[in-house]
Amino acid sequence: MQRNTSITLLSVGHACVDIYQGAVASLVPFFVAERAYSYAAVSGIVLAASLLSSVAQPVFGALTDRWAMPWLLPVGTLLGGLGIALSGLSGSYGLTLAFVAVSGVGVAAYHPESARVARLVSQGSHSAMSWFSVGGNLGFALAPLMVAAVVATGGLRLTPLLALPALAGVALCLPVLRALGRRQAAGAGTAVPAGDDDRASFVKLSLAVVCRSIVFVGLSAFISLYATQRMDGGSAAGPAALFVLYLGGAVGSVLGGSLANRWDRVTVCRWSYLITVGAVAGVVFVPGPALYAFVALTSAGLYVPFSLQVTLGQDYMPSRVGTASGITLGLAVSIGGLASPAIGSIADATSLRTALAPLILMPVLSWLFFRTLPEPSPKLSTSLEQGGPSSPRPGPVAHPKADAADAALASAGPDQR
Repeated sequence: MQRNTSITLLSVGHACVDIYQGAVASLVPFFVAERAYSYAAVSGIVLAASLLSSVAQPVFGALTDRWAMPWLLPVGTLLGGLGIALSGLSGSYGLTLAFVAVSGVGVAAYHPESARVARLVSQGSHSAMSWFSVGGNLGFALAPLMVAAVVATGGLRLTPLLALPALAGVALCLPVLRALGRRQAAGAGTAVPAGDDDRASFVKLSLAVVCRSIVFVGLSAFISLYATQRMDGGSAAGPAALFVLYLGGAVGSVLGGSLANRWDRVTVCRWSYLITVGAVAGVVFVPGPALYAFVALTSAGLYVPFSLQVTLGQDYMPSRVGTASGITLGLAVSIGGLASPAIGSIADATSLRTALAPLILMPVLSWLFFRTLPEPSPKLSTSLEQGGPSSPRPGPVAHPKADAADAALASAGPDQR
């Protein structure tokens, strides 16, 4: 299988999985309308998906650093879809929390492995990694449209139809697993040292991603309701704002990869967060249709650093690529959901605008953390991992350039897809 084909399949499969991360926030207005949930109650639903995902992703990452688990791709995809599909069938708040938590675990199982194979297939290219991230952004962007098309027509009882993207995602990942399995059987790689872990820089990076996550998860949970209020209750205002929030992320991811090919990743991330400060302030305070422009700018500003932060985490921790991916894609990202109940409680007590105002400070903190981060050396940023199909992984593998792409893929286990 050609490298471009593998990246394409991974990107589209990533979109199928991340639809279910976006679907949780997209279902919030329907839970409020049909079940009369309060802001605090729907915040708890967002938290249920985020909390288990945030805890589970580093665990799955650590496990995949040690053993090959290619089955996590299809199983994680199916669980992500199953939880969302069942979330609308029961009027019980407890069961709804349980179902979205199942979806969160499925998403958690998928991401560390998908980040590993994207790193392998991309051959160290920031642009290729950004295209993989775009798949996830498009999944987020499609979520409100898909949920609105299904649930708005027949209510929450039609949520089982939302399982269809999961079936498509499984169909997309299986050929990649088979192709890499054949290549692994056809050749072997050579393990070489890739440098020491920079734990201090990794901790600072993770804290910056946590602050970014609080902004994005907070806006994801409440921008639909906020836009509806700001646009005088128009029924299309909320889904449109959520769509712009997610679609802007796709633009930001592609832009981030291109900018990182010209400047270093740390500089690109630093400037992106600085611009995002003003964008979030515009979302909260600027009235009228200009809201959508500031939502788009905020989304792009938050996603320019996204794929760059994943590769930075992997380069700061070259001996623990799976763990680093699990934390930067999972724990540090999903932990932003912990702030959602606080935002909901403040909104119930005051107003949604007042509750969203503190989000302006979060990109400021991310910028401060990036001010002291170093750019990893080229040796770390071009290292790739090797792993057998069922054995503990040896050290990182320094990959050749594009001419040896097939050789590098041949050395990868099926778990590296």
